[in-house]
Amino acid sequence: MHIVDIFLFIISVIFIIWTYFKIKFTYWKSLGVPFIKPRIPYGNIQGRRRILHSSQVFKNFYDEIKAQGKFGGIYFFTRPAIVVTDLDLVKKILIKDFSYFHDRGMYYNVKDDPLSGHLLNLEGDKWKKLREKLTPTFTSTKMKYMLPTVLDVSKKLETFMIKTIEEDSEPEIKKILARFTTDIIGSVAFGIVCASLEDPNAKFLEMGTKVFEQPRNNFIKQIIALTYPDFARKIGIKTVREDVSKFFMKIVKDVVEYREKNNIKRNDFMDLLLQLKEEGTLQNEAHHSGKMTIEEIAAQVFVFFLAGFETSSTTMTFCLHELSLNREIQEKARQNVIEVLARHNGEITYEALSEMTYLEQCINEALRKYPPVGLIRTCTKDYRVPDTDVVLQKGTTVVVSVYGIHHDSEIYENPQEYNPERFTPENIAKRHQMAFLPFGQGPRVCIGERFGYIETKVGLATLLSKFRFEPSSKTKTPIEFNKKNFILSVDGGMFLKISKL
Repeated sequence: MHIVDIFLFIISVIFIIWTYFKIKFTYWKSLGVPFIKPRIPYGNIQGRRRILHSSQVFKNFYDEIKAQGKFGGIYFFTRPAIVVTDLDLVKKILIKDFSYFHDRGMYYNVKDDPLSGHLLNLEGDKWKKLREKLTPTFTSTKMKYMLPTVLDVSKKLETFMIKTIEEDSEPEIKKILARFTTDIIGSVAFGIVCASLEDPNAKFLEMGTKVFEQPRNNFIKQIIALTYPDFARKIGIKTVREDVSKFFMKIVKDVVEYREKNNIKRNDFMDLLLQLKEEGTLQNEAHHSGKMTIEEIAAQVFVFFLAGFETSSTTMTFCLHELSLNREIQEKARQNVIEVLARHNGEITYEALSEMTYLEQCINEALRKYPPVGLIRTCTKDYRVPDTDVVLQKGTTVVVSVYGIHHDSEIYENPQEYNPERFTPENIAKRHQMAFLPFGQGPRVCIGERFGYIETKVGLATLLSKFRFEPSSKTKTPIEFNKKNFILSVDGGMFLKISKL
């Protein structure tokens, strides 16, 4: 082929691709919906060199779109999505009109990547049936049964912290708290002593960290899975790292075999799943046995471990950071804990935790300022946006920027200020129901919310009653976020000066 022909061919291919993107990027304009100008080829998502965390990116979208209306369009690659800024519309999507938005649109591949087939990702009737079956494990009664396990680990946390600050009074707190939550979830979900507080190289901690900080796929595969999930499943794209998958599958198989062989019963998450193993679920109706498979059990335990391990440790980290910067608030939170413990013979009980109201306000303010994740829903059937002529087509992604809402100065005055008084019953009553969304809302609200609060409260109550926290010479202010982790977390660790009371 002549050099001129090659040149013309390349030019033609580039022109065709450019035209394809230009046509795709006219979608929102054709509907008369305000939108943020996309760029070829990424649309409105960041490229390889991310300079902001995704929560900050969506906050910028939220701010720009709110100035134009109640919702507006963006593009994930060529896939159209809307960002909703009106809280009444958010309520319709998450609660009132949930039947149109019951799926998250998260990528999963049960066939090739069984650990991805968990409650967080599943859709439609599969999600509904599994949610109904798992809900009983997160009742108040079940939480009371699980509390002794959490308290056992909290005592080890206290011992570990004393030993740590004797060697270094300005330790990195995030890793310590991650080891604390790893030991709790490992025991509650697997019935296994992880010993992360004793062993910094514990396998559970290593694998949990890998999921968030060392994702399996490169950027291109992530985009394909996000934008074209059906195609991604056909070509077998996986999201869980191979070593992580093998580790958790082996642990679950060993635990299930041991419990069934020895007829062991415990009041934990695994116990409920073993009951479901005999009852069957909608996911495996095609299986002649009608029983929940080991792969299905492993997927649910896997997501329970990840959610409880990362989000709780991150929330505690942010809360202690803010308390170290606000000594009066820290002292008020400490007095709340000490006064409650005095009424309960110095013991942390389920009732005592419910009385630590100011501590809970501190946690909620940390969750407001640093919400772990945003909310994404998929339109499962055509939906006319109320009071407009705009029809969202089936498959359209809907984004609720929790970080954007939580940092909206029209909702929270001086949003960068850490102020637990925002969460007094009186102030909560003044705000819109959708103004605080760290766990979501509606039928797909986080199933582990209650357990997350218990885990976080116990950890903070234990630490505040025994230790004082101050900024370290290595404390970064303002905080830098880890851009690789989809959960909002600290980049480079969180160092605090800690002293025993």
